[in-house]
Amino acid sequence: MTDNAHTRTKADLRYSERLFVPLWHWPAPLIAAALLAFQIHYGYPSLPMWLPYAVLLPLAVAVTLALGRTRIAVVEDDEPRLWVGQANLPLRYIAAVEIVPHESKRQALGPEFDPAAFCVHKPWIRSMVRVHLDDPEDPTPYWIFSTRRPERVAALLSDTHEHADNGDHRG
Repeated sequence: MTDNAHTRTKADLRYSERLFVPLWHWPAPLIAAALLAFQIHYGYPSLPMWLPYAVLLPLAVAVTLALGRTRIAVVEDDEPRLWVGQANLPLRYIAAVEIVPHESKRQALGPEFDPAAFCVHKPWIRSMVRVHLDDPEDPTPYWIFSTRRPERVAALLSDTHEHADNGDHRG
């Protein structure tokens, strides 16, 4: 059995969010797929008319769904962990948590970005959270990831981290 955020019970889950693509972003890939299917049909009239549409429209749906599969979760188990997609971080290694608002996102992902950082960026989500690490064995300086509820995630990670520092292990 794999140990990840997707197999946890609701009792273990303190926070969960799926970074799905909003519905108003769906028309663009569907229209692009339909236009490409039309171009293929126009360029290859010997193909059945329905074939490019039957291939490209479901492909556009599948790609859009795949882009929204990433899940953010904070799991309270024998050791509390932050899950971002398939990556996980024990909360004891968190040194600091900061919210990256929409206005600062470009700076955080551009000139301030450390190439050794762990990054999960979804452009359709406006805000991010940066989690600075304190693990001498890990070369990753911080995790930065998109979230729709940065205040809640930051508060939850900071709260759990402070309790761990004070020796207050809930269980």
